[in-house]
Amino acid sequence: MAFTVTTREAEAGGIPGVVYTLADETGKAPVRAEVWPAHGFNCLRWQTAKADGKWDDLLYVAPDWDANPVPTRSGHPVLFPFPNRLKHGQFTFEEKVYQLPLNESTGTHAIHGFTPRCPWRVIDSGADAMSAFVTGEFQISKDVPKALAYWPADAKLQLTYRLTATALRVETTVSAADEKAMPFGIGFHPYFKAPGGSADISTWNLAAAVTEIWESEGNMPTGWRSGLGDLDFRRGKPVGNVVLDTLFTSMNVKRKPGELGEVAALWDPKSSRRLSVHVDSAYRELLLFTPTHRKAVAIEAYTCATDAPNLEANNHAAGWRVLAPKQTFSSVVEYRLGAISSH
Repeated sequence: MAFTVTTREAEAGGIPGVVYTLADETGKAPVRAEVWPAHGFNCLRWQTAKADGKWDDLLYVAPDWDANPVPTRSGHPVLFPFPNRLKHGQFTFEEKVYQLPLNESTGTHAIHGFTPRCPWRVIDSGADAMSAFVTGEFQISKDVPKALAYWPADAKLQLTYRLTATALRVETTVSAADEKAMPFGIGFHPYFKAPGGSADISTWNLAAAVTEIWESEGNMPTGWRSGLGDLDFRRGKPVGNVVLDTLFTSMNVKRKPGELGEVAALWDPKSSRRLSVHVDSAYRELLLFTPTHRKAVAIEAYTCATDAPNLEANNHAAGWRVLAPKQTFSSVVEYRLGAISSH
């Protein structure tokens, strides 16, 4: 094995930038990943070689990406300082009401934080025999300073994509970057394709180690939780014709202290490989989403629920976190490729 990091100039939607490619194309199972810092530090592609030498895409990329790079509809969008929606773009912190731009498609709510729509700065990269990595940094005061008017404190997020022969690892560190307490949640919105799978997601199998659903009205949790009903994927079953935009909770993940545990998996029964999602204990919610094009399944790990600060204001534990000044928080999510027979 010989991992490398290479760069090239690229443009999408008229926005130029440097693209980082992490790769090992010399081993028995060549792999590569492509990160676009100018577009939200999105890991746009994660690929592994097929037997015929062609690349198998494990992440879905919209066919019009080059002309219309919608920040949260391709690859692996990063959602910070809140994942999913804030109801009416509003929440209260330390007795002050904050009003965010209503940038959801309906114009009713705020959605997906600040990071997907802003360029990031690359602060490190490297490679050795076992892996390649690139680290990006986003800070509100530097990268979207206007948001300081509607977020309680400055925040810094450092994120590393680390590619190995069998995994794509996402390591994050969040810092309260000034002298104020800083509330936040973090999540990811990867659009996965089943390894070696057909184009029809109805034939793919999906498994998720969660035991409850946040009941929702208009994609907003009410605060109540219910059983899984027909959306019980604990033992794995075909996606079929089900339409998912569903926030699950109460993860039933087996892990030893300090280790990651598998919370979800996706595979095509005609393939020999499966893709699995592993998280540390910071992640407590899982959103499963089937986009209308039906060419991917989004498996989204969150540290908090949708609309978490407003849920907690109504005495519902939702995972909303607050860092003291200068305090940091770290977490890990890892996406792994493995043989179906090994599970």
